[in-house]
Amino acid sequence: MASRRKGRILAFQGLYSWEANRVSAEEIAGFFWLEPEKRAALDEATGTFSRLLIVGTIENIEEIDRTIQDHLKNWDLSRLNRVDLAVLRLSTYTLMYQDDVPPSIVIDEAIGISKEFGTDESFRFINGVLDSIRKTLQSNSAQAAVPGPDASPESKTSL
Repeated sequence: MASRRKGRILAFQGLYSWEANRVSAEEIAGFFWLEPEKRAALDEATGTFSRLLIVGTIENIEEIDRTIQDHLKNWDLSRLNRVDLAVLRLSTYTLMYQDDVPPSIVIDEAIGISKEFGTDESFRFINGVLDSIRKTLQSNSAQAAVPGPDASPESKTSL
């Protein structure tokens, strides 16, 4: 799964570049910002995975940013440094839209990336925000799975 780790780092770097340049998702997913020799050495699986994360995050950026903002305590999204913002966006996208990835892995990967690229305090901040988002998403998912009082008897039976 090393290509997944590399893919997440590449997607994080792409989202960082997107925030700085505001070019299209397709341009960022084309890795124009990578050095030519690194772009040429990029294996297909890593590139495909990174593109999925980059494009998915950018296509859903408004909902992702709203979700992050809702979980910031006494802080505004516009005040976040670009590294933290890119890690939070990437990880929030994964938590919200990739049900096949366990939340613990998403948060562990975010912490690892923030330790490598962020400030000394980034990983604690990111861990707190993502854990709060995870709890909210799990709570919302659990509530959606429980039939309400108006549910018909047919919806309460299992097959």
